[in-house]
Amino acid sequence: MSVKTGERKHQILQMLAEMLEQPRAARITTAALAARMQLSEAALYRHFASKAQMFEGLFEFIESTIFTLVSQIVAAEPNGVEQARKIAAMLLTFAQRNRGMTRVLTGDALVTEDERLQARASQITDRIDASFKQSLRHAITSGTLDPSIEVTALAAALTQFVIGSWLRFAQSAWQTVPTLHMEAQLKLILGAAENSR
Repeated sequence: MSVKTGERKHQILQMLAEMLEQPRAARITTAALAARMQLSEAALYRHFASKAQMFEGLFEFIESTIFTLVSQIVAAEPNGVEQARKIAAMLLTFAQRNRGMTRVLTGDALVTEDERLQARASQITDRIDASFKQSLRHAITSGTLDPSIEVTALAAALTQFVIGSWLRFAQSAWQTVPTLHMEAQLKLILGAAENSR
């Protein structure tokens, strides 16, 4: 029974993400990916023009998932500080559940790949930073965040906390889980900024 094109593309991306989950995995070649899927390299190239395009497919999945969840958090949570806290927690939980994607997000899996993929990872980081800024600005206008707080600096601290947690998770061969001490760490970052009411 033949597999539909969309299904096969999804299977290829799933296998690539699975191969990326191996701690300190060597550079993944299309030959190794094809062998794991029991396909020819030519069969892979029928679905993706290049390996860079396969990574683009992973980025599309990551962006769609993360920013759909960000939108849901913002829509459901009226408190801007809580939005920021929940966005950070979601990003750490996403990484913990999707180890291969974490290596893509940190750029670890992209070191020997096309340079534009690093730029794509950087764009996601910029969007995460912008999401934190939006929530924190909302917190100031609604009175839950001290108006003297530097929103740009606080958003950068949250973004760097998330990326640092992702990196530590990848570098520890998945031993230092990003959600460990997450609540206490977020309280340290966000707690001092909140208005005491």
